[in-house]
Formats: sequence, C-alpha cells, structure tokens
Amino acid sequence: MNERDPIVITGIGLAAPNGSSRGEYRAALLQGRSGVVAFETRHLGIVPAGVCEFDEFQYQRASVRRKGTRAGSVAIYCARQALQDSQLDWPNVAVDRVGICLGITEHGNVETENQIHELGQYNNDLGTWSNYHNSRTVANNPAGEVSINLGITGPHLTIGAACAAGNAGLIHGAQLLTLGEIDVALAGGVSESIRSFGIFASFHSQRALARHDDPTKASRPFDLNRNGIVVSEGGGVFVLERLSDARRRHARIYAEIAGYAMNSDARDLVNPFSERQRQCMELALRRAGIDADEVCYLGTHATGTDRGDAVECESIQGLFGDRSGIHITNTKSLIGHTMGAAGAMETAALLSAFEDGLIHPTINLDDRDPQCDLKQLVTQSPRDLGNFEYGMVNSFGMLGINSTVVLRRPRQPMI
Repeated sequence: MNERDPIVITGIGLAAPNGSSRGEYRAALLQGRSGVVAFETRHLGIVPAGVCEFDEFQYQRASVRRKGTRAGSVAIYCARQALQDSQLDWPNVAVDRVGICLGITEHGNVETENQIHELGQYNNDLGTWSNYHNSRTVANNPAGEVSINLGITGPHLTIGAACAAGNAGLIHGAQLLTLGEIDVALAGGVSESIRSFGIFASFHSQRALARHDDPTKASRPFDLNRNGIVVSEGGGVFVLERLSDARRRHARIYAEIAGYAMNSDARDLVNPFSERQRQCMELALRRAGIDADEVCYLGTHATGTDRGDAVECESIQGLFGDRSGIHITNTKSLIGHTMGAAGAMETAALLSAFEDGLIHPTINLDDRDPQCDLKQLVTQSPRDLGNFEYGMVNSFGMLGINSTVVLRRPRQPMI
C-alpha cells in the first residue's frame, strides 16, 4: 500500500435484500431482521431467496432498462447512490479520470434464460431473440452499463472472481488509484443471481441449496442444522479516492483501505482449503503492517454449507486462536448469499461499525456446530465495541479464489 497517500472510502451505495440504502441495511442488521423471503423460480417452485426492492427506474428510463441486465440495474442504482453519498461535485469531475471496477459471479444469465424459454414458446422462431443478447452477456457488462449511464470515459472493468468478487472490485479500484491511473473509483460488487433458475438448480443438484419452512431461518451459517446456501441478489458500490484528494475537498471519510490480498487454492473446483485461506488473511495483515491481535472485527464469508463453514472456521482459528480481542460476525445469516456482492455487503457493515461502534449479530444460530465453535462470534444482540481501529472482511469463491480486505478507522474525524 502507498503509506504516503492511502486510499480511502468516501461514498457508499447499497441495495440489499433487507434495505435499499445504507441506513435501512444498517437498521435491519442491528435489529437482526432477515431479508430472506419465499421466492418462486422456474422449474424449482418456491425457494428461500434474498430479494432487493429498490426502484430500477430511479436512474434509468424503462426503454434503456429493457436493453440491459438486472445486474446492470443493480450496479447503476448503487453507483448513483454512492456518488450522491460522496458529495463529489460530479458536474466538475473529470470523467476520463474515473474508473469502474465491479466484481460479479455471473451476469446475463437472467435474460438469456428468459429468451431461451420464450424461444421454446414460439417454436424456436429466432425472430423472438433479442439483438441485445451480446451486449448483455459480454464480460464487461455491468460496469459498461454504469459507464454509459453516468458518462464515465475512464476504464470500466467487470471482474469475475466468483464469490470473492466484491472484495476483488474494491482491491482493483484501490490499485488503479495507487498507480495514478485514475482519481476516483467506483468499486465493489453486484449480483443478479436470484433471477436465474440455473444457479438454484445447480446448488440443488449439489445438495447445497438451503430449504426451510420459514425462509427467514433458512440461512444458518455455523449452525449444526444448516443445509445449504440461500441465493440472494444485491450490490455494494463504494467511492474510492486518494486521501490527499479527499481531504482537499473536505470529504467525509468512512475508512482507509489498509491492506488486502488475493490468492488461489489451486486444488478443487468447489471444496475450499483452510491453509490457503489463512495465508490470504496473513498476507493482507502483513500488507497492512499490523498483527492479528490488532484486528477487532472480522466479517466472515460463511455461506451455510457444511464444509465451507467448517473450513473457514479452521482457517480463522489457525490465525486468531481463541483471542478475545476479535469479534466475529456474518451478514449472510440475515440476507443470504449475494454472491459477487458478498464482500461488499460485509464491507458496508464494517464501515457502519466504524461509525456507531456496534457489531451486528449473526442470527439463526440455535445449535452451534462443534466444528464452527468460534467463541468470539457475536450472536443474539449487537455488541458495543466503541471506537476500534481495524476490521477485516473475508470472501472466498469457487475454483479456490480467496480474498481479504483490511480496513482502518479514518485517522481524522468523520464529518
């Protein structure tokens, strides 16, 4: 990291299953209010899922929205909210010096599946096939949709990093700023996953799709009776700047990006590896220039799968042991797994904790799995930490991609 001019977060835009703004999201987390509902999807019927309720047309005309993707609409909403929150003088920002770095698991599947279904209804008449198919499915969508919507002419990148993608977007945005390639980054992650039956079907075939009579209780990280992933949609986009630029315009600073790391298991398509996860966390701490005992907050990746949760707990215990100074939490118990946005959701929770000093509880933990016996896990009700300096967010993904981001409480008061 560039110690002379750190990268800071000055704006937050969010669309979550339990809130369409950072304030709504924060209130729901602290209240332990789930955003998971019963959702009907093609071929599988009713499943628990995290559904976002933001207004798609707040920043897009209906005619433009029809040409794009659900992921693009999530990204545009979050990017616009983040810019508004940052209080940047947007009409006077040099748009060729703004970069867009958005992580994602997949995109375009929603519209493609719908087109294939419609094709079958019309005897495979290719006249029903949209001429926007290619622009919806190319790898640089949805960042490209944000670029067009906001008139940003700097680089736009959609970063495929499975469920580590939200962190990857943040990391890449910070790197471009450190290199001096841009002056402002819109960075984070988005997900449209619930609109595609294929992702539900795949987890179902893997016996990794959560089921429960009460959808709000379906997402159960660390619980002995967890039975899989609750698929969710959402997005988190952050405005990043160099500290000197943020101070020059008297911006409110939420946090400094103190360190980060990404690595690969290089072992298996789906099964995680605790040693490589631990090494990722260690590298992020080393780059931040701190020891493990300086971390007070840890946002976990845990998705509610048997092996995934147990392996992450093993990696956490291998690094932190039973040290009482760290406090561990999880957002997926409240909103499900937002896939490419997962790291961004955890980051948004950490940024709020820097402000109010509270760590939200992990819910649905009725019978803790002995393999997930993290004694520092916050449950039942929020825990008041007061002012703390460092927090960490983990996000791990399929094909063995791991990411960790370390954030530092701003060195100047937040305004």
